[in-house]
Amino acid sequence: MGSSEWHIEKRSISSDESPISRDQESIENTSENGSLSIVVLGASGDLAKKKTFPALFHLYRQGFLPPDEVRIFGYARTKISDDELRNRLHGYLIKDKDASPEQLDVVSKFLHLIKYVSGSYDSEDGFRLLDKEISEHESLKNSAEGSSRRLFYFALPPSVYPSVSKMIKACCVNKSDLGGWTRIVVEKPFGKDLKSAEQLSTQIGELFDEPQIYRIDHYLGKELVQNMLVLRFANRLFLPLWNRDNIANVQIVFREDFGTDGRGGYFDQYGIIRDIIQNHLLQVFCLVAMEKPVSLKPEHIRDEKVKVLQSVLPIKDDEVVLGQYEGYRDDPTVPDNSNTPTFASVILRVHNERWEGVPFIIKAGKALGSRKADIRVQFKDVPGDIFKCQKQGRNEFVIRLQPQEAMYMKLTVKQPGLEMSTVQSELDLSYIQRYQGVTIPEAYERLILDTIRGDQQHFVRRDELKASWEIFTPLLHRIDKGEFKSVPYKPGSRGPAEADELLEKAGYVQTHGYIWIPPTL
Repeated sequence: MGSSEWHIEKRSISSDESPISRDQESIENTSENGSLSIVVLGASGDLAKKKTFPALFHLYRQGFLPPDEVRIFGYARTKISDDELRNRLHGYLIKDKDASPEQLDVVSKFLHLIKYVSGSYDSEDGFRLLDKEISEHESLKNSAEGSSRRLFYFALPPSVYPSVSKMIKACCVNKSDLGGWTRIVVEKPFGKDLKSAEQLSTQIGELFDEPQIYRIDHYLGKELVQNMLVLRFANRLFLPLWNRDNIANVQIVFREDFGTDGRGGYFDQYGIIRDIIQNHLLQVFCLVAMEKPVSLKPEHIRDEKVKVLQSVLPIKDDEVVLGQYEGYRDDPTVPDNSNTPTFASVILRVHNERWEGVPFIIKAGKALGSRKADIRVQFKDVPGDIFKCQKQGRNEFVIRLQPQEAMYMKLTVKQPGLEMSTVQSELDLSYIQRYQGVTIPEAYERLILDTIRGDQQHFVRRDELKASWEIFTPLLHRIDKGEFKSVPYKPGSRGPAEADELLEKAGYVQTHGYIWIPPTL
């Protein structure tokens, strides 16, 4: 955490001030009467330490977790004390070696909201102890005067979701007669194919109602992803252009410049399609391609996402390229004969009035030459090109999701000077330049806060999950059987050459001689 970030927060939480005094109005709008118990299941694991607890800490710092209402419980099999868990978490919450006493005091106050309970995931003893601790907290916080809220965050492998859900239902649901709620947050992967995802949904669905289940996909919490609905439906500029008459193709790209980095054994069970494309990138695809919802109510938005998923045609073999970077199998945890793709480029085609004939190129890969995620909407050529400038490139609207969040439109403009010559340039909204001093929240912060508020807009509904698996399951089964092979590519490259050929076949026109350069402060 840089010093500038802490400077912003210090205006909200001083050493003699409780976080609840910050922006009291906004907190009252997101809070209910009574206690809030947040249970992090799998509290000793990497996900909890690196993502869940830091997100909770940032919410606490900003005043969204008032200490007179909230208690955080860690639950895992590891037998450690409260202080041992707090010590393990400390380094993930504050990384500034020159942290001031005030900053350290805020961390300390947050850590003392955490209580640890040890127990197994498939027996009632541990969960009854957890329920006892939660109930004591609720009693101390005078929940008799209001509702009792219990949030269970599954920082766990999906294999234990069913047993943990059973234990929560049997031992730990909210018991307040005055209302309140019990909600569960489950992490991806939601199964490995359509059958396993439906089985998992059924097992959890028999215990909890759909409004209680929050299937988290952290990509839906990213700032630029959340901006998609505003961009598309609040700007007259895009309304008449966002269709097959004007758009030639759309790319949604995710690149990483590193390999599996010690996660080879885990990754090999899933591959790049299950790990990135079927969930993260498909969620982005929905927001790009969906129709305008009736309102901003979560169910109306999710209804439109399901409709566009159900409109996707079966994937054709000649519109898929799979790759595996050279050296992937050198990992001792990866089988020598592994066919698991670390790269995939897939063309999705939407069979509806808006998008008929427009290819959506969904591409993701590891060990590539750059690290980025973006959406690239390429428009068709200008008819009757009097400037003879089509070879320079087409208009493109690019949304850079990460890193260096930005939106820019590639345009053809006159080259400054005496000659009437054209050049490619851009209209650029780069967040680092336009929104100086504004800290963009982490995706997990936003989504956990949405869960507390009961807003399911940015979470995956069961029928949406089913529709997404229906698209990819046939292809995944063929890969698993070895019927669809991954071609090798060199680490640090663009990926397989066949992927660039597929891109050209889909009608994408490469821009030559132009590179977008992110601005610097």
